[in-house]
Parts: sequence; C-alpha cells; structure tokens
Amino acid sequence: MQEITITTRDEAATEGLGRRLAGCLRPGTVLALHGELGAGKTVLARGLARGLGILEPVTSPTFTIVQEYRRPDGSWFYHLDMYRINGVPEALAFGIEEFLFGPNGVTVVEWPERIAPLLAAAGPAPTGPVASATGSGPDTAGADVPLTVHVHLAHAGGDTRTIRLPAGLGFDP
Repeated sequence: MQEITITTRDEAATEGLGRRLAGCLRPGTVLALHGELGAGKTVLARGLARGLGILEPVTSPTFTIVQEYRRPDGSWFYHLDMYRINGVPEALAFGIEEFLFGPNGVTVVEWPERIAPLLAAAGPAPTGPVASATGSGPDTAGADVPLTVHVHLAHAGGDTRTIRLPAGLGFDP
C-alpha cells in the first residue's frame, strides 16, 4: 500500500494536519494511531476533533480509556487509549465494541496494537478515496465496509513529527 509521509514542525502543524484529515473520514472509520509516547498521537486526535466540529477541550484518555464527544451534527467522535489495556479480552470487558465501526461516529484509537485482532477484522484502508469505500457484492451490497486507517507517528527531534498515512484516503497534503 502506498503511503504519504508528512513532516510537521510544531504542535500547531500536527493539530492542523488532524483538522484537514478529518474531512476525509466517513462515519464508521477507525483511525489507528501508532507511535511511541510523545509521538503526537493526542495532538493529532485533538486536530481531528476540531476538524469534526468539536470545540470542547480534547485530552488524552489514558486514564479514562474512552472519551466521547458529541459532534454538532449529532454523531460522535470517540477517542480511545489502549495504553492501559492488556489485550482483546480486557477491551471487550469494558465494551469496546460500542465504539468501533459504528455508523454514527468516527473513532480514534491510540496504542491500537493492543487490540489488533479487533481492528484487523475491518480490513485495511481502501486504495481509492474513502468515498469509494462502499461495499459491494453478496456480503456487503449497499453497506459501508468497516474501515481501519493506520497512521504512524514518530518523534523526529524537537517539535518535529513525521506522520505516515495511506495514500488512498483522498487526502491532499
């Protein structure tokens, strides 16, 4: 799969990237944010929230696990942090299935590798624009195919971050 790599030089630029990226996401999308501590995952998530119309403070859900935000259109933005979760059974125990791939929201998951089997079931990002990710065929006729978009963030020194995302999102850097 082809990727786009974007370098941001400060927190405002990382948040701005999230704002722009939000316009490429459709309901039911799960954005899996990969990266070490300090890579900028929560900053990107805050930008996504702003791009989805959320004005309230957006903070890391490290201790709460899930933060839910109502969007102006009535749909939801779910921000999950799996850092303190030790695998799929623990995620299922707190009801993670309520937050993944729902038709009424967009979900961001930090530390997604801890629940990888749950995200793999949805499949990778499409190779064309997200708008064309509608299912077809006997199992998905007329339905949206659940979508997991993997984004990789890395601290590149100082306030600089490198962010890799699939080229097929319809995102124009």
